[in-house]
Amino acid sequence: MDKDRQRPHFKAMATKRADKTGEWAGVIDQPAPSETNMAEFAGTEFASEWAGAVNPAIPVLRRKEQAKTAGAAKANNWVLAALAGVPLIMVLGNSMLIPAFPQIRDAMGISPLQVGLLITFFSIPAGIAIPFLGFLSDRIGRKKIMVPALLLYGLGGLISGLSPVLFQKSYAVMLTGRIIQGLAAAGTAPIAMALIGDLYQSQSRNKALGVLEATNGLGKVISPILGSLLVLLIWWSLFFVYAALAVPVALAIAFLVNETPLSAQQTGKSFSAYFSGVSELFQKKAATLLIAFFGGMLALFTLFGVLSYLSDALEATYGLQGVRKGLVLAIPVLASASTALGTGFFLQRRPQYLKASLLTGLGLFSVSLILSALFQTIPAVLALLAVLGLGVGLTLPSLNTIVTSSASEEKRGAVTAFYGGVRFIGVALGPPVFSLLEKSGPWALYGPWAAAGAATLLLAWFFLKTPKSQATGAAS
Repeated sequence: MDKDRQRPHFKAMATKRADKTGEWAGVIDQPAPSETNMAEFAGTEFASEWAGAVNPAIPVLRRKEQAKTAGAAKANNWVLAALAGVPLIMVLGNSMLIPAFPQIRDAMGISPLQVGLLITFFSIPAGIAIPFLGFLSDRIGRKKIMVPALLLYGLGGLISGLSPVLFQKSYAVMLTGRIIQGLAAAGTAPIAMALIGDLYQSQSRNKALGVLEATNGLGKVISPILGSLLVLLIWWSLFFVYAALAVPVALAIAFLVNETPLSAQQTGKSFSAYFSGVSELFQKKAATLLIAFFGGMLALFTLFGVLSYLSDALEATYGLQGVRKGLVLAIPVLASASTALGTGFFLQRRPQYLKASLLTGLGLFSVSLILSALFQTIPAVLALLAVLGLGVGLTLPSLNTIVTSSASEEKRGAVTAFYGGVRFIGVALGPPVFSLLEKSGPWALYGPWAAAGAATLLLAWFFLKTPKSQATGAAS
């Protein structure tokens, strides 16, 4: 290299404390865009000078990147605490209500089937609305969906709670409040998880998602106990808890969370494009996805069906009431939540055991139901509830992982939205179906679902292909 070619370089280095952009741009002739792609300057101390001198579009991109980094930096512990309250509230939507079924039935003068529909009319709207609200959150932003959804969730609780007070125990008004809550629930926890993905990166994201899963599990455990305690005061007071929790969480998210700006690609995405490729994916991986979808629906259908049945049976048959009944109902959800959390962490480190975890979970699920039909004593009920929860806790994280890792990134949102909707449908159908089968005996109550679990196990054994690239999932 001759001296004339070295001088510009030395001059730029000597004027490092000056306005670098101007100095560098004034010394070096600006090439045409076709002459460089900036690759030779990437990672060097001259990258910023070159970007400022040659391509004015680069600072714009950098500002967007800085905005994204700033948004992530502001995702502090207070932000995480606000977001962690969202799955906690959603879990209370159904689980807290189940211990109060006998009191609601007697006070409202309705049948066991009608009481079960309070779960159904919450879960079906939620399952249907999840994909649509997920799409909207991509188009207009997460907060614009979550904050109104939380406020609407609380309003639905108030409407249901006011039914026995102001509307002469109107069952229709109570159901209306539950429908509103279900629609609102679709815009809460699923979008909170997506917002975590937006705000946090790498290990921080894993930690934040773990916190969300922990509060989800905590809600599942305390909700039957909390519901039992509130029933001892005034049975309709539990509906007001939804508003008491939802409003402050909504305000915290509104004022604490700073979203990153949406890209033009996100805001311009059409509904058909959002779900494009999903049908093609099902055609390519029909066996895997159908097993996963049916398994997730079956697990939650049975769990909530058993809980709703036992809410009556523990009082009528075994004389358990109040907090004691709540503690018994907490056994399967405690076993499920703790096992699911541990299974998620285990599969993250040992993904080769995913299929074994799923098969073991389905086996425990079916065995616990068969034994529940054979043994009806309190010790047996307690033990078998724990085994059922253990089976569900092993099954759901495995299925979540299979679903999320079966789809590419651009299709994953739509596939998981449908999967979440199917799971909500399972929750919706469990209580009314178990209520209809209650008088037909234990084999009619437990036998069909034990057989369905065994059939799913066999199908998974022979036809399930675990994805090569696996992303961890957690139960909800």
